[in-house]
Amino acid sequence: MGKAVKDILKSTVISIGMALTIFSLVGMFFDIVNGGNFSMEGYQFTKMVAGSAIVGIGFGVPTVVYNSEKLPTPVKVLIHMGIGCVIYTIVAYAVGWFGGAATPVQGLVIAGIQLAVAFVIWFCFMRYYRKEAKQMNEKIQAMKK
Repeated sequence: MGKAVKDILKSTVISIGMALTIFSLVGMFFDIVNGGNFSMEGYQFTKMVAGSAIVGIGFGVPTVVYNSEKLPTPVKVLIHMGIGCVIYTIVAYAVGWFGGAATPVQGLVIAGIQLAVAFVIWFCFMRYYRKEAKQMNEKIQAMKK
């Protein structure tokens, strides 16, 4: 299996895991807020779990763009987050994360919060990988001495 395929699979598995973890934590929050009376009907929970996995795939697969040295970083981020956020938005409407009872302003606020979470996660990964690259460069420099 090639390096690119392994990278895509690794990123996708990590993204699906993160999406399902966030889904679980948010579900627990709403269960607590609703005093243990948080219920769903018509396979709504199953749809949301599947939607979470699709969102994970939507953010994981496009990370392949970071392997390209031809594109500047802002374009890579735009492609990655653009694809991920579009898939997230479609899934969110399909499974009911953007409630039909919400006003347009409430919908925009909800969407803004959820997109902010996506960018915070991206930012944390970016910092981690930059730190890792810096440490590797320092070790290489130390080996040259």
